[in-house]
Amino acid sequence: MNARKYTGIALAVTVAILSGCGGGGSGGNTVTPVTTTPPVSSGPSWEPGVFESQSTFIAKCETPRTGTDPFTGSAYPDSQGSALEEKLWLRSWTNDTYLWYDEVDDNNPDNFSVLGYFNQLKSNELTPSGTAKDNFHFSQDTAEYNELTQTGVSSGYGFDWEFVANTSPRELVVRFTEPDSPAALANVPRGASLITINGIDFVNDNSQSGVDAINAALFPDNAGTVTSFEFELIDGSPLVVDITSSDISVAPVQNVNIFDTTNGKTGYFQFNTFIRTAQDDLIDAFDLFVNENVTELVIDLRYNGGGLLALASQVSYMVAGPSQTNNAIFETTRFNDKSTTTNPVTGEALQSTPFYRNEIDYNAGVLTSTLLPSLSLTRVYVITTGSTCSASEAVMNALRGIDVDVVQIGSTTCGKPYGFYPTDNCGETYFTIQFQGVNNKGFGDYADGFMPTDSPNFDFELPGCAVEDDFTAALGNPEEGMLAAALGYSATGNCPVVTSVEDLADASTGKENMASTSENAQAQGSALLAIDNPNTQRETLILHNKINEPVIEERK
Repeated sequence: MNARKYTGIALAVTVAILSGCGGGGSGGNTVTPVTTTPPVSSGPSWEPGVFESQSTFIAKCETPRTGTDPFTGSAYPDSQGSALEEKLWLRSWTNDTYLWYDEVDDNNPDNFSVLGYFNQLKSNELTPSGTAKDNFHFSQDTAEYNELTQTGVSSGYGFDWEFVANTSPRELVVRFTEPDSPAALANVPRGASLITINGIDFVNDNSQSGVDAINAALFPDNAGTVTSFEFELIDGSPLVVDITSSDISVAPVQNVNIFDTTNGKTGYFQFNTFIRTAQDDLIDAFDLFVNENVTELVIDLRYNGGGLLALASQVSYMVAGPSQTNNAIFETTRFNDKSTTTNPVTGEALQSTPFYRNEIDYNAGVLTSTLLPSLSLTRVYVITTGSTCSASEAVMNALRGIDVDVVQIGSTTCGKPYGFYPTDNCGETYFTIQFQGVNNKGFGDYADGFMPTDSPNFDFELPGCAVEDDFTAALGNPEEGMLAAALGYSATGNCPVVTSVEDLADASTGKENMASTSENAQAQGSALLAIDNPNTQRETLILHNKINEPVIEERK
């Protein structure tokens, strides 16, 4: 995502009217006070504590779009406005819909750019563990967002990166490559660590020009960009390849497999993102599992940052089946205290999300008459990391709400029992926390994540094993550390001998490591320059988006 910078300059003009009298004596001069008329404002203004209707400012843009939206076929709603009107819309929208609206500082919008103003329209409170209460506040260019969520296509090389450290000495490791992408065709394996890019020292270069060049090379704006990569592989050997960027088709479901174990047949699949294009692949995977009489299932959600709530409901149904989900609620959404009966975003009466047992026509927003396959399992193994978030956690929580045993293998999830309705205004799509989800038992308090443990004491602690992400083996390989732990636990009920929880915390990657790296640099007065990292806001390109669908209606 390309960052766009705005400059907001506030001019304060003070007019002082002085009245007085001249020297003494009868001959003194008299000064007559002059009253001036203040200028009439030509536009809206900010008044602390006063919030006008969103409709007053929506689609009034400093730079209106023209023409037709290629994804909806409708003309853009934009009209000529101002940056202030964009900010005032954000302010009113936040006050109406943000879950913690009463924890937002009402700062003067004149002191911020549009995006800068949005970035501070959030709670500054902390969770019980001392982390930020709202780590999920971000925005994205609307065209870019729609391209991925509607079509599953994004621009790049096909790498999914693990950002171990984004300041010098940097470390960027390949998690996996999208099938048939330029990166996959170049045979860049999981675990490869980036050393140089276009001849620039990726690990150590700390010049502004170097960092700018690194960012430009890592995240090309257009297809057809040729970039030279030098990697160090797991065995220490080098790999130098030239890769040409292209439009990448994201494959949400990968590495579907069935393993013969002592407990019978165990199904496995890697699931990377809850986007609408995943539905057919998920159905194919579960059809295979049903046909092969799978009795155990491992779902690999280690890099799944979330997506469609309806799709999460479908996945949960395919695991649990009709009997366990009958008359049960997948998730109930709770909005702010202004909206106890009505959804503040849609204006509709509040209703819970059921376990969807039918295929969904996501384009029309309707349930079809076609039933989904289901395994009717009473236990499922879920592989997780700190990048497992939102809709992924909702699946875990929903299954536990109907007494399906969820065994967690890996590390603590990101902790997001919250969701939002992505909302476009003036070409930017905004994501602000608008609801908390709770399961069929009313539980949704896992803001610090679900945690695997051998002796659960709290509802956010799950039975399972703390295991590091293993970059030495391919995903889906039964010898890969996390999958091997899941298969072993299934067979014996015991966890493998692994490093301590403290070591896991020290070795954890992604946004938590990067945050500590930045904090350490600041504490030391360092001037380390950070490369861009989409994962700081989105573990995948659509991280934390639990709702991105029209209201699902039953097709008659």
